[in-house]
Amino acid sequence: MKLLVAILLLSCTAVTAQQVGQNKVAGAPDIYTMSVKAQLVVESVVVKDKQGKPIDGLTAKDFTVTEDGVAQTIRFSEHQNLSSATPVPIAAPNTEELKLYKRLTRTQLAGETAGTEKYKDRRLLALYFDMSAMRPADQLRALTAAQQFIRTQMTTADLVAIMRYQGGSVDILQDFSADRNKLLSILLTMVVGEGQGSEETVDDASSADTGAAFGQDDSEFNVFNTDRQLSALQTAATMLGQLNEKKSLIYFASGLRLQGVDNQAQLHATVDAAIKSGVSFWPIDARGLVAEAPLGDATQGSPGNVGMYSGTAAIAVRNNFQQSQDTLFALAGDTGGKALFDSNDLDQGIVKAQQAISDYYLIGYYATNTAQNGRFRKVKVTLTPPRDQELAATLSYRLGYYANKEFSKFTTVDKERQLEDALMLDNPITELSIAMEIDYFQLNRAEYFVPLVVKIPGRELVLAKRGGAEHTLIDFVGEIKDMVGGNTVSNVRDNVNIKLTDATAAELAHRPIEYDAGFTLLPGKYLIKFLARDEETGRIGTYQTTFVIPNLNKETQHVPISSVVLSSQRVDLKDALYDSLKGKEKQKEEAVNPLVTEGKKLVPSVTRVFSTTRQMYVFLQAYKPSTTATQTPPPPSQPLFAYVSLYLAGSKVFESAPSAVLPNPTTRLGVTPLNFSLGMDGLPPGEYDCQVTILDADTRKATFWRAPILLVP
Repeated sequence: MKLLVAILLLSCTAVTAQQVGQNKVAGAPDIYTMSVKAQLVVESVVVKDKQGKPIDGLTAKDFTVTEDGVAQTIRFSEHQNLSSATPVPIAAPNTEELKLYKRLTRTQLAGETAGTEKYKDRRLLALYFDMSAMRPADQLRALTAAQQFIRTQMTTADLVAIMRYQGGSVDILQDFSADRNKLLSILLTMVVGEGQGSEETVDDASSADTGAAFGQDDSEFNVFNTDRQLSALQTAATMLGQLNEKKSLIYFASGLRLQGVDNQAQLHATVDAAIKSGVSFWPIDARGLVAEAPLGDATQGSPGNVGMYSGTAAIAVRNNFQQSQDTLFALAGDTGGKALFDSNDLDQGIVKAQQAISDYYLIGYYATNTAQNGRFRKVKVTLTPPRDQELAATLSYRLGYYANKEFSKFTTVDKERQLEDALMLDNPITELSIAMEIDYFQLNRAEYFVPLVVKIPGRELVLAKRGGAEHTLIDFVGEIKDMVGGNTVSNVRDNVNIKLTDATAAELAHRPIEYDAGFTLLPGKYLIKFLARDEETGRIGTYQTTFVIPNLNKETQHVPISSVVLSSQRVDLKDALYDSLKGKEKQKEEAVNPLVTEGKKLVPSVTRVFSTTRQMYVFLQAYKPSTTATQTPPPPSQPLFAYVSLYLAGSKVFESAPSAVLPNPTTRLGVTPLNFSLGMDGLPPGEYDCQVTILDADTRKATFWRAPILLVP
């Protein structure tokens, strides 16, 4: 843990005469002010003997601490003694017998004041309820388990806090307290079923044929629900980080599944924040032991696709459930906790977190390396000879932490260097929300054009306007690495200058900023890391994910197609806010980019949220190469047929007229562009499945592409 400490030194040495140039009364004491920044690092160290029993009686002289191999001076050492903790079960009172406390939400925890030892020899357990993604039945099980623990398992050493994520904010319903009556009162007044409407959407053979209406307040960026859940966990860990003691966050959730559209950088940022704050995650799957029917239970509609007959749907149901636990397992393993899966005895997950914290030592030192460069610093704690040989003890502690980063106070040269450093660091910054879409289109038998679209909520940039800035510069930097060799195959460095007039700021509050770039890649698996920074406020956002460019030359079972692009706008290239390409480079990019036609660019909808008052554009390319590779393909006997369908609540509510398109005879790939313009008026708002069907009568092959979309008023 790291704190910034300001030290004020007062000198009261008397002088006999007033010095020239000083505005003070003769004989008054001199006052000197010195401001010092120091990084206080606190390590919690568990010391056990060969039998696994805690060792007490150690002092600061018995420990040696190094950071990146440099010896550090220990400023304090404090023993947290939890050995005397005893369970004090209480009778289970009726709700009427409890004194009900008023539930006041907070955003900060109360720290220790000077001269007090509020958390000395105390075990800190934070119960965190993700009400946004748990179904009512799961919420009820989670709250019941928490009540059971407080009634029967809570010890004299335990302090419990209650935190809740709901409606886009993390609230502290109860600060750390040993008052069981107060804790039970808070849990009993939490409403089961609140915070619903943010369940994750899975698009595969297990998808239910149900439609849920979305309100007008739903932001299009709220589609990325997993990112929001991880960001909320990061916020909770940061809140707990102001306390030096070890903390356990018991995370009640109904699974957490990272999908292809989710930002993997947010997972890394959440784990890093927890490690830095001394927080271990103990996820508890509130679904308990689930015995699922092959095609799902009664809580959702049954699948309505051909997979229910081939077994694909049943396999997808099983895989989805297991994958929903993978992220929880990673959160626990990377922060020193353990996850509880497939058990109806949920309170045992809290007991395991309770038992994991035994006697430990708090060791604090001021790091000699004061550079705020964001790099990882390796910490090593050992016992000082000869105590290490006498005790033969085993030490458990945090192996390191990431230093802070500061960008707002740097010069132009420093900012450029630090932005590039941030791209290379393993600790991502997620202060700005970023969404991204990556598509691919085949150029020839070897290469693919990969357009990239980045979207940032405009409201993120309004902060600069509130600070009085007349403009803001957004820096972009990114790189693409080959997952096999680990080599960087492409990169981007750019910036956009946005004027922040009153009219522009008002528009940005409701509209996103979009940035696009293009790359030429070979088939393979890649990792992309992309950073955006608002130079005015210094806030940075990171997006990281993996993507695959398939080798369509090897497709033999279906009609080979490119990515399917869904859009709600075509913009004139002359109306672009900023264009880094000039002259021949610009012409070359427009020539190979299939999203550009007749001077207009089709802008992909990254979040796939569409208005019923505007048209939705669907674009893709199908490929019908010649069977003879040495000659230009002759005109095919029949064209390719394609149409778009929309499904709501398991029923087809819209289908476009079939489009028959002949492949381009001048291309060896037989490129067949397929364009659709669909009017959304007349369709009710809600969640739809958009399906594109491509048929080739010559080869009797077909391809089906499907993805969820949202229609809002």
